[in-house]
Amino acid sequence: MEPQITLKNLELKGDAQRHIERNLSKLARHLPNIEDIKVDLSEQPTKSRQDRFVALVSVSAKGVLLRSEERANNLLTALDKAVEVMDRQIDHYKGRLKDKGRTSARKATAEETAIAAYRVVKRKAFALSPMTTDEAIEQMELLGHDFFLFQDADSLHLKVVYKRKDGDYGLIEPQAA
Repeated sequence: MEPQITLKNLELKGDAQRHIERNLSKLARHLPNIEDIKVDLSEQPTKSRQDRFVALVSVSAKGVLLRSEERANNLLTALDKAVEVMDRQIDHYKGRLKDKGRTSARKATAEETAIAAYRVVKRKAFALSPMTTDEAIEQMELLGHDFFLFQDADSLHLKVVYKRKDGDYGLIEPQAA
């Protein structure tokens, strides 16, 4: 599978392209059913030179989306770190598939922020695939999000799972008025 590489504010030089492909091929060995790999590499103007380069790696496989983002003072170092994180996520995901309980011990660490003005600053589109509530919670945890929109496998209705402040999960099921 050929990864989709997007560059922002930088150019690949020398063996960087081969280095990227070699690192990403490691992921395919651990998770053979990968459908899509996207790599976003960018250089951001920061005061600190330590985290100027950003590598974002997204892998989708059979309705599961895994994502890692790392920063470093070198482009290839940031990419190596992101691939290491992705490798751990794949191991974690594969371990959870084997575990029938599929529960998570991860605690919520999101900080509350005050919103001064309401405006949409980013839009996302993603494909919905039918899944159970437990699979949706697992996907939400793998992405590191506080909520997740999914299509219920039984009813085919849209539902939202979310992480509560007490560490438990909530489910929103819309009903017609």
